[in-house]
Amino acid sequence: MPVADAKDGSAVPEREAEGMDRSRHMEDELREQNERFSAAVENMSHGLCMFDADERMIICNGNYINIFCLDAKVVRPGIHFIDILRHSVDIGIASQTADELYAIRKPYIDQAKPSTYEETLSDGRIINISHRPLALGGWVSIYEDITVQRRAEQDLKEQHRRFDAALANMSQGLLMYDADGKMIVRNRRFLELYNVTATDFPLGTTHRDALERLLELGIYTKIDVDSEVAKTEACLAAAKTHSAYRHLTDGRTVLVTRRPMSGGGWVVTFDDVTERRRTEERMTHLAHHDTLTGLPNRQMFRERLDHALEDASAPLAIFSLDLDRFKAINDTWGHPAGDWLLKSVADRLQRCLRSETDIVARFGGDEFVIIEFNLKSIADAEKLAKRVVEAIAKPFRDKSRDMHVGISLGIAVFPDDGSDADTLLKNADTALYRAKSEGHNLYRFFEPGMDAMVLARRALETDLEAALPRQEFDLDFQPIMNIASSEIVGAEALMRWHSPERGTMAPDKFIPVAEETGLIVPLGEWALRKACTAAASWPAGLRIAVNVSAVQLKSGGFARSVISALAFSGVPAGRLELEITETVLMDESETVLKTLRQLRELGIRIALDDFGTGYSSLGYLRRFPVDKIKIDRSFIHDLGNRDTAAIVRTVIGLGAELGITVTAEGVETEAQLDILRGNGCTEAQGYLIGVPSRAADIQRLLKTTAAFGSG
Repeated sequence: MPVADAKDGSAVPEREAEGMDRSRHMEDELREQNERFSAAVENMSHGLCMFDADERMIICNGNYINIFCLDAKVVRPGIHFIDILRHSVDIGIASQTADELYAIRKPYIDQAKPSTYEETLSDGRIINISHRPLALGGWVSIYEDITVQRRAEQDLKEQHRRFDAALANMSQGLLMYDADGKMIVRNRRFLELYNVTATDFPLGTTHRDALERLLELGIYTKIDVDSEVAKTEACLAAAKTHSAYRHLTDGRTVLVTRRPMSGGGWVVTFDDVTERRRTEERMTHLAHHDTLTGLPNRQMFRERLDHALEDASAPLAIFSLDLDRFKAINDTWGHPAGDWLLKSVADRLQRCLRSETDIVARFGGDEFVIIEFNLKSIADAEKLAKRVVEAIAKPFRDKSRDMHVGISLGIAVFPDDGSDADTLLKNADTALYRAKSEGHNLYRFFEPGMDAMVLARRALETDLEAALPRQEFDLDFQPIMNIASSEIVGAEALMRWHSPERGTMAPDKFIPVAEETGLIVPLGEWALRKACTAAASWPAGLRIAVNVSAVQLKSGGFARSVISALAFSGVPAGRLELEITETVLMDESETVLKTLRQLRELGIRIALDDFGTGYSSLGYLRRFPVDKIKIDRSFIHDLGNRDTAAIVRTVIGLGAELGITVTAEGVETEAQLDILRGNGCTEAQGYLIGVPSRAADIQRLLKTTAAFGSG
């Protein structure tokens, strides 16, 4: 049956109409397939380009255009492959010429099998290019930007390189185990530390096998493998780091530390701490022992005492000890001899102890302390005290000389005299203070009434500390006369403390306390400035003498305070005379000697006070050349004694021989003055010349000439 033609309405045969329908259907299906293919190609994550046998482009997707930054108007189907390369060069994306690129890619394209290579663009991106040949000629190329991937791979390689370098250069040995307990990392230091080879500990070795191997090789002295494995498992389960010391058969100590890893498995580090442990032990010993005698020091003693008092089930005694006449040994024969003596005393004290549990410690200087445990009665403490006194009383022979010292002891008993360490030590010190005040080679037990003495001393320190800001100090001045001319040549400043509670106090009552507490430094600065200010109103040429303590000279800023006082008062340096005692030169401190030399270079005179009362006065003149020596008043008072008079004549002659001014202190009679004048003594000072007076009174005296005659 004929049907109407769709175009002109004419009838066509039915069979021909069916053929037309099939053709239309195939066209629609082909169009749909083309659309699907185009959609698939366009949505690929990689770039795609297809070429025919004549090397002309059939199709490409947007990713291809984007990867190479091509112009879609230029790179269209039908363009020749070489022209695409030239376009790449023109836009600057290619890193080589078109011919060079073509020569590189052509061998891959011509292969009858798939091929892959990489190409780096001018902007540094790395493109992976894969070629696939087509059956009828031509090829398909897939392009993938692998820049991020390659950089990540390079970073990973660099990380591995650094990790390997770190492992190789670690000061610690290291093993790493995976979650199954198998060794996956082992560094060189581990092998060196244990003096083993990689063959002894191959990768893959289990943790248990590694421990057993260390035992087999005789490296560890002793180790429980089961226990170590269990500790590691516990460490991993708790996600905690665990460290332990391992002692090797060669005497070394290794610190082994296990650290769990978050992803499973763990790391073990091995650190040779032999020297560190020895240093720590030495430091611990030094921190708890006296460096000179090797005895426990104050810190260790206190720790032992506190511990003993916590667990005390029986009385114990605290002995506070102090050597008698030790300073004389140090001053006469020097510090090396004093150190030898202290070590010898420490040895004898240790031998006096009743048992190994008793302790003797050195607190510093010549101060020692003993704990005697488990007292059955007070008699036990008394027996130990007697043993100590008898032992120390025996001569100490050093080379060719004998040293004689004594010892004083104060004893406090727990619990009667205190239940805590501070109270017991304080009460033992109080008893020691009483023993020393009563003589030498004595021991005294603490008694409650002894506190009053200590409290009185503390009250004196408190009052003295408040006295300077309250302006309770003043200076008196005692004139000094030239014996030959009977003229007043200067005066010595003498400090007085006018205490509202204690009355007027002479220097010998409070200066020792000021020196012990350090108050002498600000007090001395005040006295120096006050004396120089007073001397500024005297006639030109009259000197002012000021006493200086060893503590002031050691303070470090003394020279500056002297220069400041002179500048403030306007007194020339040549009018100032600083009086020092032999104890200043006994110390032989470089700081002290340097300060004295500095002051002398400024023109300040240095006088050695109380000459003749020390242990080696002549030696001090050799160590430091002074400008004046002052004969102590005790010699002048006893001038009627033939031996004393001979000593005074000798000192005066020594001064004349050395060109040193000699001043006699404590001159109270005309007879004494006549003897001194007859022997050529340079100067005199004492009540006969003038009593210590206030500044206003002494000023009138210094403006006149004393009338003592010449004969």
